[in-house]
Amino acid sequence: MSVPAKVSVRPAVAADSALILQFIRDLAEYEKLLDDVRATQDDVTVALFGENPKAFCDIAEIDGQPVGLALWFYNFSTFVGRHGIYLEDLFVQPEARGSGAGKALLANLARRCVDEKLGRLEWAVLDWNAPSIAFYDSLGAAAMDEWTVRRMTGEALRRLAGV
Repeated sequence: MSVPAKVSVRPAVAADSALILQFIRDLAEYEKLLDDVRATQDDVTVALFGENPKAFCDIAEIDGQPVGLALWFYNFSTFVGRHGIYLEDLFVQPEARGSGAGKALLANLARRCVDEKLGRLEWAVLDWNAPSIAFYDSLGAAAMDEWTVRRMTGEALRRLAGV
């Protein structure tokens, strides 16, 4: 009889910057978006561990070996009148999926929301990612089908900024 893997979650530290970037690249490859990744290890280090960071990261480990991450930041809901957490990236290595690492990462963020009296935990998922959608549904996450995400980057962003 095999012993179940022990999943733990810890806050990332600056020494994890290369690992975090690799997980980001692995996620992008899974999402068929690897060519869109521009982030460097220095970008990760500054964003997560520089002076006054605006984004945060937790690392899931199985028996002490890193297997995934949750990269997140605080947002704010005017309707609820409270901050919340926006989960930018959730990634678990393919060989560790089904181990409980993804659920542990989300449970850790849910505990943070409850402990800090935050209003909600939100994230986006690609509409073709059926395994992830099924996983999120199994945890009780609600689809926000009436909302459409809008994004402005590059030339459109510069034009609106008047630059």
